[in-house]
Amino acid sequence: MVMLSSMFLCWCSKTSSNKYVATELTSDIVINVGDVKFYLHKFPLLSKSLRLQLVSNTSEENDEVHIHDIPGGPVAFEICAKFCYGMVVTLNAYNVVAAHCAVEYLEMYETVEKGNLFFKIEVFLNSNIFRSWKDSIIVLQTTKSLLPLSDELKVVSHCIESIATKASMDTSRVEWSYTYNRKKTPI
Repeated sequence: MVMLSSMFLCWCSKTSSNKYVATELTSDIVINVGDVKFYLHKFPLLSKSLRLQLVSNTSEENDEVHIHDIPGGPVAFEICAKFCYGMVVTLNAYNVVAAHCAVEYLEMYETVEKGNLFFKIEVFLNSNIFRSWKDSIIVLQTTKSLLPLSDELKVVSHCIESIATKASMDTSRVEWSYTYNRKKTPI
């Protein structure tokens, strides 16, 4: 059982295919992502995701939602769900593109709620990842499995621009890696 505390919340996993948030309240929505079931609460999710609002309102089974086509699969959805619950989310060069694509899919924009995950990921990419040579290359490699959405989000072009800029500048001015040279900085 994996537990990450945030007030009275803990993210628990009975098996690799069942995940739930333990609180004093029982879950009121099940989100199926691939073969993984997330037992969650509507309010934190629906307050941040326009797509989940729409799917929940149109679903015949109002308490169970299937989103098998989310980019990044269960791992990316878990990042988004943790953010919705106010839990610590640690992004890095290996998971940020999947999270970004999942956020786009879930429509977690500033227009839905101020300080939403889309904005935070954009800031993270621009202030950390694209400033680093190695992280820009890692992110570019991870975009391959998430095409065409990663390209539509302009992650591919920003990586190429970042790498090209660093290739033409004095190496003493290049930041080599945010992911490897940082202390764990949560969002």
